[in-house]
Formats: sequence, structure tokens, C-alpha cells
Amino acid sequence: MSALSELCQEIRTCQRCQVLAKNRTKVVPGSGMEHADIMFIGEAPGWHEDQQGLPFVGPAGLFLNELISSIGLHRDQVYITNVVKCRPPENRDPLPVEIQTCRNWLDGQIELIRPRMIVTLGRYSMAMFFPGKSIGKIHGTALKQDNIIYYAMYHPAAALHQQSLRQTIQADMLKIPSFLAQAETVSEASKQPEQLSMFEVHNLE
Repeated sequence: MSALSELCQEIRTCQRCQVLAKNRTKVVPGSGMEHADIMFIGEAPGWHEDQQGLPFVGPAGLFLNELISSIGLHRDQVYITNVVKCRPPENRDPLPVEIQTCRNWLDGQIELIRPRMIVTLGRYSMAMFFPGKSIGKIHGTALKQDNIIYYAMYHPAAALHQQSLRQTIQADMLKIPSFLAQAETVSEASKQPEQLSMFEVHNLE
């Protein structure tokens, strides 16, 4: 069993959040390629994910599959997970304490997968890597730190509730191959995150 598989097994038995552990059907550690170049991080499992134990398998997941296909990949070629690994009751937003408690599981996944790019889907995962920023202002932009590109996108579910965001999300996804190619020529930031040159937002530090 690989180190990532072992970590996922540990996540499945987690009891750290009593409310989430009591109410969940299945834990949803994540799925995909073990050493994927791209790692997608969403918010929390929904009803479909809680039933199957897999991330992004409901309506938002179908849209994410389309988005991944639009850049010539299949979901088995990326890694998909969430900030919180268990479904919050009634699909409520994850609480700050739940996000913090689950953070070490996510950090462990990032350390083992070592992705070239982390794509944050929605404001909860965005807040981890772009603290204090608004998703409406920084979606479609990224920064590079510690040899990883962090790229902010709306959550796919946003397009289900607000059709006008669908094209925005599709356009942001199509930028990903260029960002990955460009990152090869960008020098590492020593202390502050370095913004890639083609971005429009200039104050991500």
C-alpha cells in the first residue's frame, strides 16, 4: 500500500470532529492520481459524496469532469479532494474549527502528492492559500510559492446556482495549461509568493 493510500485509510477512521463523525455516512478522503500535476481542492462533501465516499460525484462533480476534459485530461489524471473530509450536517458550511482540525490531513496529502499546481475551488479552499482575498476579485489568477502554483477558481457548484458564472469558470479552467507551461520559466520567490506575469491582479502578497 502506498503512503497516500495509508493516509487515506487513516482519514477514513478519523473521529476528531464529533459532530461530523457522528453524522457522516462515509468519509471522503479524495481520489485520483497519486503524483498528479494538478490537485483540486473543494469545500466539503455533499450528499452524493457522503453516500459514495468519493469527492465531486454529484451535479457539481459532473461539471468538474467537463472542465477537466476541456484541458485534455481525465479526472483519474488529477487529484481531487476537499478542505473538510466529512459532510457537514444539512450541507451547512464547514466551521472554522472543523477546517482547522482537518487541515493536517490536507497538508499530508499535498506533501505526498507534490502537485505542480493546486487549484482552489470556492472560497473556503481559496482562503487557505489566498488569505484575506475575495474570490470575485482573484478568480483566474495565481501565485507561485515553494515550487507550487496556487490558482483560484469559483466552485463548480456556483455555476449550478448562477448560470452567468458558467462561462467564467470555463474560461478560468482553460488558462491552466498556459500557467503550468509558464511556471517553468518563473523563478522562485524567496520569502513572498511570486505572481506569474500574465495575471491581472497585482497585490496577492
